[in-house]
Amino acid sequence: MVAGEFLQEQHVLPDSTTDGAVTEGDTDEDSGYKELSDGPIHITLDPRALEQELPPPDEKETMLPGEQNNEALETRLYWRRFAVLAVFSLYSLVNAFQWIQYSIITNIFMDYYNVSSIAIDWLSVVYMVAYVPLIFPATWLLDKKGLRMTALLGAGLNSLGAWVKCASVGPGLFWVTMTAQIICSVAQVFILGLPSRIASVWFGPREVSTACATAVLGNQLGVAIGFLLPPVLVPNTADDKDLMGHNISIMFYGTAGVSTLLFLLTIFVIKDRPPLPPSKAQAVLSTGPAEDYSYKKSIINLFKNKPFILLLISYELNTGRIGLTLVVAGMFGSILCGIWLDRTKTYKLTTLIVYVLSFIGMVVFTFTLNLENLLVIFFTAGVLGFFMTGYLPIGFEFGVEITYPESEGTSSGLLNAFAQVFGIIFTLIQGQLTTDYGPLSGNMFLCAWILLGIVLTALIKSDLKRHGVNVSNINKGQAVPTELPSEKASSDVKLESSSLPHETSI
Repeated sequence: MVAGEFLQEQHVLPDSTTDGAVTEGDTDEDSGYKELSDGPIHITLDPRALEQELPPPDEKETMLPGEQNNEALETRLYWRRFAVLAVFSLYSLVNAFQWIQYSIITNIFMDYYNVSSIAIDWLSVVYMVAYVPLIFPATWLLDKKGLRMTALLGAGLNSLGAWVKCASVGPGLFWVTMTAQIICSVAQVFILGLPSRIASVWFGPREVSTACATAVLGNQLGVAIGFLLPPVLVPNTADDKDLMGHNISIMFYGTAGVSTLLFLLTIFVIKDRPPLPPSKAQAVLSTGPAEDYSYKKSIINLFKNKPFILLLISYELNTGRIGLTLVVAGMFGSILCGIWLDRTKTYKLTTLIVYVLSFIGMVVFTFTLNLENLLVIFFTAGVLGFFMTGYLPIGFEFGVEITYPESEGTSSGLLNAFAQVFGIIFTLIQGQLTTDYGPLSGNMFLCAWILLGIVLTALIKSDLKRHGVNVSNINKGQAVPTELPSEKASSDVKLESSSLPHETSI
């Protein structure tokens, strides 16, 4: 019962047993009981029962998954987290550099390998093509085998691809360099989904977004270096193929040496997770039984999550590469957006503001391309890059928040997979529009889709599940109950407060 035990008065009748069962008899008191109809029944309640303490609810019913085995959730930050972040960011940088190093000097590689521009373009497109089918086994591996195994595969394949490129220095060895680039593109699959995982399992709640932005920054910095370094290392020496091959080999061997060093650092530095989790949200997840995890169920849960689906679609309507100025400005945007998220936790509002400012920047950039003032063009490109590239870590972190406790690698992987799909489609469509109708039409096409992305972002429900766990009162591994089991069991009983101390009407 709700307030205590009901004490029924026992009337022992002359012809009754001690257990209250009435035997046959014809007494006045017996007939009085038989004449009872549907009138109200008054049961006397012992006032002392009201003072008794309610039995505590079953803690297992009120705990989050993974909390049932913990009396206290202990968290701690380790200095090693900065080394993990640095090593990952650096080998992500090298992988991005290897992606862009061909296309930035397309004419030189066309001349050296005697192939068409389309063949050189495929050295970059292969990154996008490889990512889509391989992201699901890669995220499965991340969830099953952990961060360390995934990082080793990413850094190892990155190094292997770089060394295979060293063997492709020769006019007739284009197929070798394509093979090497395919290896690097597979390595990318084990790299792009890690920023959110590293930030979540190694960094505290007040630094997780900044850490994610820094991890993303490594990849962007690699693209920026890819714009700058190849033209310096491999100048156009069309009259001297031997010198051209020598310069290409310097770039390839230098990249191989750096990637090998980073692979060795990955072996010694990167671990699956610290001894103690950095946040309550990770403490809850890390104590859950591994056998309860289902990758298939995790994927299904993500696709049932409507806010994540909206984020999935809107995420890639806001990407693109418009040159070195855009990339460099975007690196600053990524870091500042990460710091802002750590301080405010306003994920949806920040996403919406960045999206709107990206749209405005894209419109302004579109209509300033025809101006002869290069300063204006560089300024608008920088503003556009600041907000567009700054959106990347916001999208990663927002996805982790609204899909918690699903795997960070899976949500980030799906975002990147859709990024590659939309990237291929939009690149082809924009390229065709630009060829047929000019740059204005191609950029207006992107503006229209960015505007659609703003609408979809506005529809996302901002349910910050991970942040809610981090700020909740679970110091003893127990959430606050919202309903007592005894209340649930007696929901069909109405209490009259005016007569509660003495009587309860049924």
